[in-house]
Amino acid sequence: MAQTVLGGISLGYQALWSPLRQLAGFQLFIASTEDSHFDAEHLLSTLKESWSQQAPQLLLSVQAPGLLADILAHGATDVAWIKVPQSWLADAAMAQRVHQAHQRGMQLVWQGEPGQQPSAALARCFARTLVTLTPEQAGIAMRIALGHTPGHLPEPPAELNSPVAAGQIYEGVASRVLAHHCLDEQGAWALAGWPTDDVLHSLPHQLIQPSQPALAKLVDAIDADASIDEIEHSFNEQPILAYRFLRYTNSAGLGLRQEIETLRQGLMVLGYTRIKHWLQTQLPTASHELDLVPIRSAMVLRGRLMEHLMNAGAEDNLRREIYMCGMFSQIDLLLGEPLDMALQHLPLPERTLSALLKHSGPYYPYLEIAMALETPDTQATAQLCQTHELSIEDINRALLRTLTTFQRRTDQPGPPA
Repeated sequence: MAQTVLGGISLGYQALWSPLRQLAGFQLFIASTEDSHFDAEHLLSTLKESWSQQAPQLLLSVQAPGLLADILAHGATDVAWIKVPQSWLADAAMAQRVHQAHQRGMQLVWQGEPGQQPSAALARCFARTLVTLTPEQAGIAMRIALGHTPGHLPEPPAELNSPVAAGQIYEGVASRVLAHHCLDEQGAWALAGWPTDDVLHSLPHQLIQPSQPALAKLVDAIDADASIDEIEHSFNEQPILAYRFLRYTNSAGLGLRQEIETLRQGLMVLGYTRIKHWLQTQLPTASHELDLVPIRSAMVLRGRLMEHLMNAGAEDNLRREIYMCGMFSQIDLLLGEPLDMALQHLPLPERTLSALLKHSGPYYPYLEIAMALETPDTQATAQLCQTHELSIEDINRALLRTLTTFQRRTDQPGPPA
């Protein structure tokens, strides 16, 4: 059978986060696999067919100049934003194609080295820039941000101007304070990636709690007699809440005669009255912290990707098991304890525990690939597919299905605590 375009490329992705800490889009990294040849029009038409109009914004980051040149020359204007690295614009032919693509209405995003800006001749061709701040620029931005924070540095001098521009995308932001400055003070369009480590380090552990808006919506849904499918879906979007619920249903004090391995099983055994009472006990300590939303979302996204990668089909119990394997693979980040200690409290299936703790078993290849897909290193994904004898085309289709259908529903911003 002839190879399709998705069988000749390897992919990776990075989430783009908006000022509301909601998903603004995805940067999709694309590289051709060894000895593969295909045309850009075929690639873009395939992406257009895969990407729904309701999906987050798509930003294509092509890792080969030749493929980018073809996309600029032949691409449609309604598929995605196209990233153009400054280093490739030294080629006069590439610069000419940028001008022509802009004239046809393609939405282009410029990317340069830290501190660089597009030349005046080319700047008008780009709808946005993808910016990495230099250490000096980051220091200025941090000084301004901290000067606006009570109890920190004195008010910065008026002549100190922020290097962060409104409406642009910033990457490589590793500081929570700098993220606030970019998104909240300067009006950046989005951050590429999220400063997860610094957010978790800067928050007192007791503040890493389930989302208060999500808890309130769950209580409202139970009062409205929502279906068990909807209740389960809402639990699945809250990793800490799902973890705590499984611990609760298996606690000795509850006195159930059977081990509860899945959320669905726990929901059916307990019933809405007891579930609502338990949710209400979580509300007093629940969190309004928006900076946790991208972290929780990334955990949910990995779980959804695992579902699609393994293609459980109509087997609901298997699908739930696979999803939980993906989501709980990062639960240690929120709990602040090693993963093996966190999971010892849950009666998880052996296949799940083998993947998470022993790096073995039938689920582990898919978990390993799911983690690789979260990076720009597309060749690592291609190598893993060879190692585990999995189809790169199937992996790419699973990724696109996951990204185009991924929407956050329960973590909408609430009022400050």
